[in-house]
Amino acid sequence: MSEPDFEDLLSELDPRDMAGFTRKFVDDLQSSMSADLGIVEDSDWNGVICLGMGGSGAGGLFLKALSDDSGGLPFVVWSDYGLPSWWGPEWLVLATSYSGNTEETLDGVREAISAGGTVVGICSGGELEGILSETDDSVSLRVPPGQMPRSAFGHIFGTQLSACWGLGLLPRPKPEEISAMLGRLSQVSAESDLCTNSGMAATLSRSLVGSEIGIVAPTSLGPAAYRFSCQLNENSAMFAGSTDLPEMNHNEIVAWTGKEPHNRALLLFSCDGLNPRTSARIEWMIQEIEATPTWKFQCEGESLLERLLYAAHVTDWISIGVAVLRGEDPSEMPAIESLKEHLASLQ
Repeated sequence: MSEPDFEDLLSELDPRDMAGFTRKFVDDLQSSMSADLGIVEDSDWNGVICLGMGGSGAGGLFLKALSDDSGGLPFVVWSDYGLPSWWGPEWLVLATSYSGNTEETLDGVREAISAGGTVVGICSGGELEGILSETDDSVSLRVPPGQMPRSAFGHIFGTQLSACWGLGLLPRPKPEEISAMLGRLSQVSAESDLCTNSGMAATLSRSLVGSEIGIVAPTSLGPAAYRFSCQLNENSAMFAGSTDLPEMNHNEIVAWTGKEPHNRALLLFSCDGLNPRTSARIEWMIQEIEATPTWKFQCEGESLLERLLYAAHVTDWISIGVAVLRGEDPSEMPAIESLKEHLASLQ
């Protein structure tokens, strides 16, 4: 029996063109990273607190990983209403809401402004843009509208990066390094396109259908692993979860090696340059954990930024592939829409 044809499946099950938006990821990233935002360098902060939920908030975790690796300030991610008790105006607020109407993010922005804080907002319009336009010390950066937040990651994260580079919060790569990275990512994008019906994304998609998925990653790649689990939850309507190494070796690993059988696939993220002890842990898990299938997903790239982007983009294709193989529209999210309607009725 022949394998399902992804082009046919996408034609039938992807009417809002999630695959098309995914094909534009590298172009979106390039245009947003190179945009002149008109921001003046200002790195005199105690740290940066990143507000955002769901697809809009994923970039904050990526920024934190980059800062932990080579930045000079702490980045803290806050995915809730309000702000943490320790926050003060000496912390810059980076608030991201693709629609501009995410209620949790807006709540934190209002609290920050009322306390004299400075907010850099990233949105496609909405209430966030309106609030910040009336605030002298804050700024709103616009991204193109018209798609699902999780499919706009190139626009969102590219703008977040550009803002952090412009403010001097993260070290900016050399132009030739950015150009070379985008060239390699473009090649990876073409190879990962499901319409080729081959390549790693198509192969993994086929093998992962029918299983819950456990994703394990070294801490530096944890943001990409977590985003992949969220993409599987939302695009593919399936259970998936992620944990970080070495922490999960002190708890979750016992469940993976327990006597009771489980129907969970194991996907292990890895890359060059890891602590040798972390690499040894990954190899031990491949040998000792009985999970079908088990995949070692090598995140390619010459920098942590490139490895994170590589992982984010290839796994986006995998989540779309799993979705259509399961007969799911990767753009549908009825539970989220129903919950928003319920919350709106309570206001």
